[in-house]
Amino acid sequence: MLRFGLFGTGHWAARTHGAGLDAHPRAELVGVWGRNPDRAAALAARHGVPAFDDVDALLDACDAVAVALPPDVQAGIAVRAATAGRHLLLDKPLALSLDEADRVVAAARSAGVASVVFFTQRFHPNVDGFLTATAAAGGWQHARVTQFASIYAAGSPYGGSQWRREQGALWDIGPHALSIVLPVLGRVTRVAAMDGPGGLVHLLLTHDGGATSALSLTLDAPPTAVTRDVVFFGENGTATVPPGDGDALAAFGTAVDQLLAEIDSGGRDHRCDVRFGREVVAVLAAAQTARVEARTVDLRP
Repeated sequence: MLRFGLFGTGHWAARTHGAGLDAHPRAELVGVWGRNPDRAAALAARHGVPAFDDVDALLDACDAVAVALPPDVQAGIAVRAATAGRHLLLDKPLALSLDEADRVVAAARSAGVASVVFFTQRFHPNVDGFLTATAAAGGWQHARVTQFASIYAAGSPYGGSQWRREQGALWDIGPHALSIVLPVLGRVTRVAAMDGPGGLVHLLLTHDGGATSALSLTLDAPPTAVTRDVVFFGENGTATVPPGDGDALAAFGTAVDQLLAEIDSGGRDHRCDVRFGREVVAVLAAAQTARVEARTVDLRP
């Protein structure tokens, strides 16, 4: 059994991370830490484990961390956890700046810990199989991504998320879009971006080899306009990414499985590890610069 400390107490932490760890046959949830002690105590009590008011005390009690916190908070926790030799099961985005992402990568590398960043769609087996087959087919020239969410509608569990309100769709659902596009089209070399109405942000990317992608993202779409559509275009026609089989809880269980496999094998090169998380942050940071400064940003070395 791998002992996990859970960092975070919000909806995603409770309904996905906490529930997923509690249900996993090879994971043991040993404690909860949160910025709100009352919420940490309530979530810990739900799972019959102690709430911790000290980060290092929970790190001392576990072998791995599952982090469901705002990305600017997650990065610091991840560095402390890796430095303490704890394996990392993190959420997206890895951080809100490239410097912070680099700190996480350096800490994980130095400590030799395994890492997985939970880009939800990448842990649905049918989506993973689709991306593997599509990448192998080759000949792709362009991808179009439209992800319109409506998290501020009545009843949404994410409507009160301050970091999402501050950072918007670029940093919240942009990582999901990039996690699907990058495995097929390759690394991004140039980034352009601009804003639209209703919290819309549009990205135009150039990838290694010359392929392009166009991403349109918002968290504040009219409820009747909510959609998620990813299509690749190329020499063999078009290929549309299927919706994931199963729910986020099942995908999280797969992420735990894959972190355990990395630990068991001694592998430190998971396709969604902190290095991939850092690659995604690099594109997001470049897009932020591009939209603010109204220019194209070059990511080539």
